[in-house]
Amino acid sequence: MISESKRIRVTTSGKGTYEVTNALETMVRESGVQSGTLTVFVRHTSASLIVMENADPSARRDLEEYFDRLVPENEPYFTHIYEGADDMPSHIRMALTSVSQVIPIVDGRLALGTWQGVFLFEHRRAPHQRELALNVMGL
Repeated sequence: MISESKRIRVTTSGKGTYEVTNALETMVRESGVQSGTLTVFVRHTSASLIVMENADPSARRDLEEYFDRLVPENEPYFTHIYEGADDMPSHIRMALTSVSQVIPIVDGRLALGTWQGVFLFEHRRAPHQRELALNVMGL
């Protein structure tokens, strides 16, 4: 049984989706695991992880626009605004998505579909350094 863990940093330039699939694939390849799982966890409360289409960027833009309308900023009922108008909305957007993903490893590769990628979904307007905790486990 192989179990390897590491952390990687993702630099964001503000709201949006940032593909991390290549970094995840590299870790799996370097681990030598042929059959198992990769667990990815984002260590923040205002960013999340999604599996989304990676071929057409307009699909991700539509998702981002949808979340902007679903959880708008500057709502008078938000009281948690210590870091600005996007503070509470970013926490809600994170809660509506996910902070972790578990992806099967089959034949030494992530078992993602043809058009699937893994993305950090940044919910804050300002640039951030985000940290992902990764764990590969298997044979």
